[in-house]
Amino acid sequence: MKTPMYFVAAVGTRTRGLLQDLGYGLRLFLRLLVLLPRTLRRPQLIAQQVFFLGNYSLSIIAVSGLFVGFVLGLQGYYTLSHYGAANSLGLVVALSLVRELGPVVTALLFAGRAGTSLTAEIGLMKAGEQIAAMEMMGVDPLARILAPRFIGGMFAMPLLAAVFSAVGIVGGYIVGVMMIGVDAGAFWSQMQGGVDVFKDVGNGVIKSVVFGVAVTFVALYQGWRAQPTPEGVSRATTRTVVVASLAVLGLDFVLTALMFST
Repeated sequence: MKTPMYFVAAVGTRTRGLLQDLGYGLRLFLRLLVLLPRTLRRPQLIAQQVFFLGNYSLSIIAVSGLFVGFVLGLQGYYTLSHYGAANSLGLVVALSLVRELGPVVTALLFAGRAGTSLTAEIGLMKAGEQIAAMEMMGVDPLARILAPRFIGGMFAMPLLAAVFSAVGIVGGYIVGVMMIGVDAGAFWSQMQGGVDVFKDVGNGVIKSVVFGVAVTFVALYQGWRAQPTPEGVSRATTRTVVVASLAVLGLDFVLTALMFST
């Protein structure tokens, strides 16, 4: 029979483990920040990671953005037509994408596609003792493996979010203008007049950069801390999706409250 002290000890053990993980993650994040200037002097490594993370995720981002634009066009038209404001469909679609759906949905897809790939790649490196071999040869694996991927994710995420938003606007145009019959001039003019470059687009870019940093770091951390076994790598990959998705949603609330509260 389990006594109350058993549960107290279990809670203490979990709390201590959580604090240890937070401390290790903070030290790793600070170490990556210190390595940024040194890594930026090796653009070929960063370009490889931007290609790996961005280009391989481009298809799912573009297709998802197109269908999200379709849905926004339909839902927006049916809602706005009740108030006689169907000509504002372009503005609603654009603001929904550049402010919220573009950065958030892209980050969630990025976590599921690129984040899991990063975790599995680094976890398999640990399982194959490649990281240990690099340390034996005097090569810093943080500088050679983690830092380029960290910067690559930071650069790839805003580009993917921009593609998502652009394709989504095209999808809204196809449904709203070409299929339903909203005036094309009103669609684009309302969008151009109502979307502010700095307040709307700029804040969306800031969000996507923050999400890129968060998702990429979570993926790298989980791969770096994964047990060097097939089961350990699979658990780390699953944790990447869960933790990164929750981090994106939580950061989205905080950033939205800070950006659009004034």
